[in-house]
Amino acid sequence: MQHFLIIQTAFLGDVILATPLFSELKRIYPNAQVHVLVRKGNEALVSTNPYIDRLFVWNKKEGKYRSMRSIIRQLREFHYDEVINLQRYTSSAIITWFCKARIKIGFDSAAWGFVYDKKIPHRIGDGRHEIKRNLQTIDHHGASSLKRPELFPSQEDEQAVSIYKTVGDYYCMAPASVWFTKQLPENKWMALIRELTAEKKTVYLLGGPDDKDLCDRLANDQHLAVNLAGRLSLMQSAALMKDARRNYVNDSAPLHMASAMNAPVTAFFCSTTPNFGFGPLSEDRQIVEVSESLDCKPCGIHGHSSCPKKHFKCGEDIDLSLVKKGQVSS
Repeated sequence: MQHFLIIQTAFLGDVILATPLFSELKRIYPNAQVHVLVRKGNEALVSTNPYIDRLFVWNKKEGKYRSMRSIIRQLREFHYDEVINLQRYTSSAIITWFCKARIKIGFDSAAWGFVYDKKIPHRIGDGRHEIKRNLQTIDHHGASSLKRPELFPSQEDEQAVSIYKTVGDYYCMAPASVWFTKQLPENKWMALIRELTAEKKTVYLLGGPDDKDLCDRLANDQHLAVNLAGRLSLMQSAALMKDARRNYVNDSAPLHMASAMNAPVTAFFCSTTPNFGFGPLSEDRQIVEVSESLDCKPCGIHGHSSCPKKHFKCGEDIDLSLVKKGQVSS
């Protein structure tokens, strides 16, 4: 029996984009043990994943190095055949180095490159999707080159949002982003809400507790939307997105949640570009960007807290008339 460990200790979207590795390893080796390490706060995304045999959670915020030592001690017991590190920073490389794996696989752009027996090219900006880059780490096993990510809301998650689905057709919006320049401007969200609710349809605003103020402002504009920010868990939000007539998102984690539920989605790319490899993969997907060519776009991989050029044309000039308003049959 083979033992695999997959390390992805970055952010929410990164964990979602790692899920094809779990299912592919199980497809190729049904009896293999697939273990996964994530950072604390992201475990809910994969705790119900049927392809994971054991889940490890690293607390990076409280007692980071004490927690790291504890994790390493646990991992060393398994003598893994392969450790696949999808994170490219020093901390995860240290864990990879000390966990006694027969083969250690990572990206050629990762810190502590000497740790890895097999280094996989990782280039952002060549148009290749991040999932393709991730799956390259196991292509020597015969893995698919591209596979949609997956999330598995529990029955409890489905039940928790069932009341919101009784309204008939509804739309979901996740208007917030950690980075200002990756977020469609607030006035654009307001205009889209007004347009969608003109036929008395329901709009649900999704996000975490930190997104509540923005969603409050949008919900209070003519009281047309329902603010669920901070009220639903990640997996409950995914369950609600699954049956929405359409989901509207920025270039952020909810985009990947929509992909993982194969939910109809429109994704707004302001300062970033799908060419970085983080676009939607739902069968019914739409990408909306400014139509004009801007010499300042993209202005970075992650975005900025404000527009470096002070005009934010990549967001303000997005044409909402291009946005799909309903589900399109595939």
